[in-house]
Amino acid sequence: MKIARNPQNIHPPVAPYVHQIEVTGPQRWLTLSGQIGMLADGSIPEDAIAQLKIALENIKRNLDSADMEVQDITKLVFYLVGDMDAIQRKEIISDFLGEHLPCTTLMYVVALATPALKVEIDAWACKEL
Repeated sequence: MKIARNPQNIHPPVAPYVHQIEVTGPQRWLTLSGQIGMLADGSIPEDAIAQLKIALENIKRNLDSADMEVQDITKLVFYLVGDMDAIQRKEIISDFLGEHLPCTTLMYVVALATPALKVEIDAWACKEL
């Protein structure tokens, strides 16, 4: 069982996320390596927004291959390099998550594994057995 909470003794979330998700009972966990904005053919678009969309789609493909759904995501960590339109970023993430609110962290970093990469996303998911 997954229980999402925003404790009353701390500030409310400053974006669409929850402060905590407690997992109890028998679960299957999926931990993903950082997903980047690279297409299956190995190409990486220059645009950060395009990379964000592709990285989220790569997460979705990983979930599909593990018989999981976006609603099974418990945590996302976004690593971004350089400028990205915040309104577009929020819309893309919101479209991906729908009504689901996992725990999230977003940070800007100096660089990722190669200069072409502007987005990397870590993801954790769990599904009841």
